[in-house]
Amino acid sequence: MACSTCVERTAVEPTPLADDELRPSLRQHRAPDTQAAVAMASLLAEPVRAGILAILRDGPHCVCEMAAALDVRQNNLSNHLARLREAGLVRASRHTADARWKYYERDQDAVAAAAQALAEVL
Repeated sequence: MACSTCVERTAVEPTPLADDELRPSLRQHRAPDTQAAVAMASLLAEPVRAGILAILRDGPHCVCEMAAALDVRQNNLSNHLARLREAGLVRASRHTADARWKYYERDQDAVAAAAQALAEVL
């Protein structure tokens, strides 16, 4: 047997909810923008490119130094460097004494932005 309070509650007609009240508020937001994080993740999913950025953490290096450290051919490494340059993560400069040598270094602002994009997803 139900108590009088329960009987009173069930006797009252529920008020219909508006359409906006039916949807949870969290589900009304747009999907998060993850394009930058996905682009960085796919770029760094290649072990050679990740290795290049790790080596350049210590400062500028030439292609021959990085190729030897990563045990890849120089032309292969150059292709990976081109992808990193296109993404803005590395930049090249000529050696001041001998312009035949090109040194690569990380663009710290771009690397920080990439890390932030990844951190927002993770």
